[in-house]
Amino acid sequence: MGNDESQGIGIKEIAIKANVSIGTVDRVLNNRVGVSQKTKDKVLAIVKEFDYKPNIMARRLASKKIVKLAVLIPAVSTETGYWNAPLNGINQAAEELSNFGVRIDKYFFDQNDRQTFDQQMAAVFDKEYHGALLAPMFESESKRFLVKCQDKKIPTVLINSDLNTTARISYVGPDLFQSGYVAAHLSKYLISEKQSALIVNISKEIDLHHHLLKKEEGFKAYFEKAGSDLSISKIDIRNTDYDSIKLALDKVMAAQKIDLVFVTNSRVASVAKYFADRKIKNVKLIGYDFLEENVNYMKENVIDFLICQKPQEQGYRGIMTLYQHLNGNAENPETQYMPIDILTKENYQYYKN
Repeated sequence: MGNDESQGIGIKEIAIKANVSIGTVDRVLNNRVGVSQKTKDKVLAIVKEFDYKPNIMARRLASKKIVKLAVLIPAVSTETGYWNAPLNGINQAAEELSNFGVRIDKYFFDQNDRQTFDQQMAAVFDKEYHGALLAPMFESESKRFLVKCQDKKIPTVLINSDLNTTARISYVGPDLFQSGYVAAHLSKYLISEKQSALIVNISKEIDLHHHLLKKEEGFKAYFEKAGSDLSISKIDIRNTDYDSIKLALDKVMAAQKIDLVFVTNSRVASVAKYFADRKIKNVKLIGYDFLEENVNYMKENVIDFLICQKPQEQGYRGIMTLYQHLNGNAENPETQYMPIDILTKENYQYYKN
């Protein structure tokens, strides 16, 4: 192979066309072990077809220059396993890029405690990084993080929820407002206009978790636009342990008739457990995320729909976007929306995060 830059294809494109990982392509190009002959032949055929030449990624490998990235995301908790999925995507990208001198440090904060975010933010800025990946759970604190990154010329990618700022280079995640809008549209098929819906936000820091409020806005906007007579109320549950959730739901269910509940995050399993414990069978339930506990309640007909937005791909694509930006060999869009997928007990088995 020559030394000229290929204008048509790179390692990532070869990996996509061959349906293998970037790391596998790297092993083939560098004649390393661990790749089957069939896969090797497939990759080399694509290399030959598109006349691939080593690109900037290969030159970085040769230069031995280390690229250091910081990841700041919520820790996996006993209340929800959601953040396992983005972390898996981040780890996948880290493994694929390790041969190119990429090193990723992960910082985890408690999504129920903004002080832990500040502590981890300070830890990030104690070191030097070439780029950062952030899940902005707390709006004001996250904006401070972005401003500081901008001052230090650290390019930053956001995942899971976006902020109204130009300080980030790209956002990879769902359109939160549209996600809530989709939930409302689903509700239309579950209950009539004369019935009532309850929006349930479960978070200690609800006022700061803007991603929950965006979904709530989208849900309400759908019915406002339709001129619907559906009665919509909401409850903010700030103590996230199950006993507190049960107590809060007992009060609201005793005070009014509810026909549908929309939970704005992955904690829908807590509401489903409440329905099962209280033997509530005539209330429809919609929530978020492809988690084992959520799927189990959907299989038992307690949860009607789960809305999912590829969290593992968010983590993977976020890291890849950072790396491509630092290499200057790709123009990444400022917004990379994930699909808004609707799961039922009939199709969940075909889904991957």
